[in-house]
Amino acid sequence: MEISGAESSITLQQSPAAVQNDPTGPEQKQLSPEEEAKLAKMKQRDQEVRSHEQAHLRAAGSLARGGPDFDLETGPDNKQYAVGGNVEIDTSKVEGDPQRTIEKARQIQKAALAPADPSSKDRNVAAEARRMELEAQKELKKLEQDQNALYSSGGASQPMEVSSLINVFA
Repeated sequence: MEISGAESSITLQQSPAAVQNDPTGPEQKQLSPEEEAKLAKMKQRDQEVRSHEQAHLRAAGSLARGGPDFDLETGPDNKQYAVGGNVEIDTSKVEGDPQRTIEKARQIQKAALAPADPSSKDRNVAAEARRMELEAQKELKKLEQDQNALYSSGGASQPMEVSSLINVFA
């Protein structure tokens, strides 16, 4: 998790992967059977990681702070392959608005768990977002209770929910 200043962000990461770049020239050496096997694994992993990171990115929507980043490694064919990937997303609370914080926390959870096979870090991010959602729900409930108490003591005949108040003033 990366956190800086008043804003929070997380980096959803995938374990080692490969990203193939275009060859830089026509010269290519003959690969040994071991190198061919390693290259095949790197290419397969490339497909998995790209899909994994794209799932995070699509689900994160406007919370994403750019596209996927990859850590690169040179393969046996002298091309660059990613050995890790991540998508950074904003995980800060929406100050003063518990309802929007709840919605944001749900989107963070969706982004963290979007890939077919979420990593342990992805699951940890989802758990943190769930805690943020629960805290915001408690805050919203307290606001509603405070509003109901205010209207009850002020002689209002019918207590109103905070969400109703928001709709009235929106």
